[in-house]
Formats: sequence, structure tokens, C-alpha cells
Amino acid sequence: MAQQGMLRDYRFTDAAEDIRGSKLFGWNDEKLGKIDDVIFDHASGLIRYVVVDTGGWLSTKKFIVPSERLRASAEHKDDFAVDLSKEQVESLPPYDESHLESDQQWADYEGKYRSKWHTGPVMHREGTDRNITPTTQQMTGNFRSDRAVGSGLTFKDTGAFERGGFAAGTDTVEISQSANGIGPRWDTFQNRLRERRKEVINPGSTQSGADTYSKAS
Repeated sequence: MAQQGMLRDYRFTDAAEDIRGSKLFGWNDEKLGKIDDVIFDHASGLIRYVVVDTGGWLSTKKFIVPSERLRASAEHKDDFAVDLSKEQVESLPPYDESHLESDQQWADYEGKYRSKWHTGPVMHREGTDRNITPTTQQMTGNFRSDRAVGSGLTFKDTGAFERGGFAAGTDTVEISQSANGIGPRWDTFQNRLRERRKEVINPGSTQSGADTYSKAS
């Protein structure tokens, strides 16, 4: 059985606790898409990635973002932000949710995804003088900016990024240490998922009188 999965058609009783449908904004408040689903660890219920539906501007339609990289949007209530541009997203390996059906396929995809990241910050695109690592001024309002400088990449066996940036020769972005501090809406959603992860994985396991979810029709 695959060790990571998605919510798919699972619905929480209180729709306000569900972050799916929230918008995701990138650099310069550019809308990248909407959070369509999450990829979580079956054993712990921890969210590893959010799946973003671009609405069509990306040829593969969807891409994923490590949960550690998200933050609450300062400009848009109940939405989220990430230090990514569309150009950076386009440089990622194409995402295909069918890879989650096999641990080996997912591991292979994560390996390709990981290869787009490097050890230590890259300040310029190779062969140019273009500064593509966010400056302190650009990072204003990002409480993780002080952690980004001088960090190195660590990719744990759990599949969670902790630090680092895009590989040399591509646009870069720094990965912070943890998903802590994303915001109360995220925390509530994460807690509900951890509480109900067994029901998500095995829908028939819900006990009578304790049905706290419904399936989309």
C-alpha cells in the first residue's frame, strides 16, 4: 500500500476548516492557482505537499509545493503565498498524481523534483548577472527571510524539504525549516486531517455515531 496519499473526495463536516479552494499567490502577488488537494503521510497524517491547480496556464495543469514553503497571504484573507514565480514552476518536473499509486514511482518523481534544488543559496543565474535569489527587501513580510540566507538543502526520507533552493541554472527559491507558523487556518486543517487520517485512508472505518465527514456527491 502506498505510504502517501491525497484527500480526493473526502470532505470535512465544517467546510470552513478545509483549505482546498484557497488561492495561492507567488511573487508580485501573482496568482498561481488554487489549492486542489494535499499529499499527506499515511502514518502521521502530516501534510507533505499541497497540489495546486493552475487553471490552465501550466501545460500539465497542476504542480506541487512543499508545505514548508507556504505562508498565510498578507494581502488575501484565507489564502496562501509562496516565493515562486510561474517561470520557476515551469522548471519543475511535471506532476502526475498517478505516481502516488506506487511508492517506487513516487520516490522516482521525488528524486527528479529534488534534483531541481541545490545545496546553499544561488545568487545569480549561471552565465548572467541577474539576481534571482530574493533580496531582503523583496522578502519584506516573510518571517522566514532571515533563515533563508546561507542555508543548505536537507531532504529527509520523509519527503519533506527543510532548506535550500533551485538548482544552479534555474530560477532559485529558498526553502525554510518547517511548516510551523503558516497560520491558524492551516493548523486547524492539519489537525483535522491528523485526527481523521484513518477515515480518509479507509472510508469504511467510520464508526456509527461518529461520522464527522461526508463524501462529495
